[in-house]
Amino acid sequence: MTMTTRKWMAGMLCAIGAGLASSALAEELTLKVHHFLPPGSTAHAKFIVPWCEKVQRDSGGRLKCQIFPAMQLGGTPPQLIDQARDGIADIVWTLLGYSAGRFPAVEVFELPFMTHSAEGGSRALWEYVHANRLMESEFKDVHPILFHVHDEGQLHLVKGPIETLADFRGLKLRAPTRQTNKFLAALGATPVGMPVPQVAEALSKGVIDGAMLPWEVVPAIKVDEFVKFHSETDAASPALYTAVFAFAMNRARYESLPPDLRKVIDDNGGADASARAGRIWDDSAVAARNKAIERGNQFNTIPESELKNWRKAADWVAKSWVEEVSGKGHDGSALLDSARALLKTHDGN
Repeated sequence: MTMTTRKWMAGMLCAIGAGLASSALAEELTLKVHHFLPPGSTAHAKFIVPWCEKVQRDSGGRLKCQIFPAMQLGGTPPQLIDQARDGIADIVWTLLGYSAGRFPAVEVFELPFMTHSAEGGSRALWEYVHANRLMESEFKDVHPILFHVHDEGQLHLVKGPIETLADFRGLKLRAPTRQTNKFLAALGATPVGMPVPQVAEALSKGVIDGAMLPWEVVPAIKVDEFVKFHSETDAASPALYTAVFAFAMNRARYESLPPDLRKVIDDNGGADASARAGRIWDDSAVAARNKAIERGNQFNTIPESELKNWRKAADWVAKSWVEEVSGKGHDGSALLDSARALLKTHDGN
């Protein structure tokens, strides 16, 4: 082989290698995104789809999503976080309260009368998780992209409104999380825990007399068609309750991405993205509430003077949470103080 031939072959090999490298860099990756609500829900239409579209734009088309709503990949809502851990899905959107007791430190945001808005509460939540090193403990099995809470939780009832503490007695009410279960029990009701997709059927069959839900999700699961009464807390008061959601990625999948694509995920997560997600829920509440008004449903507002009686019951729930997380190795009082301080900064509490 002549020197000229060897040089030609070496050049060809370099060109092929560069082409392969370029091809690898330009490879399109599809992320499987799984969640538990229908395509018409706020979570799907206003949060997950736009997030995926932005990630695709920001990555120059190299990152794409295949979204599976309404548990289309199988399993049940409580299993979503494990699906992210195990790689069944690349990304999940889930309510952490469905995994009862698994994320006790973030349950502080699900205590009664903590938040005023989903936007401020979501930013405070992200900062709380980082300030208290929960990424290295409660969330070590997944890669959280963002956290958020929903708009103010309210009471939606079949037979009549709730106006005073005494009205809770004898009612079977759906609760989304352990802390809201405790709260309803302290108020005198019988709490019935169940994921959101089961609520409409439970109402239609008389299994429950009502449900604690944020306005945002009510029309998506047709709750406004099965209830006639909506009891809301004074708008000047912190929310009756909220719940914590995680948008989380399989850790190995995240770490396998090239650095520039990891940056795309990072740039679409974090504190600002958490706050933006919360704002989506805040903004969606008004339109959702209007649908119940159009149906002719009845509304009442529980005044602050009455809510003082409810707060006494809520104090027991907070004390119970502090004792529980302290028994698991945390400083419960310090965590509660941390959450309240961050909410005061970001949410006006």
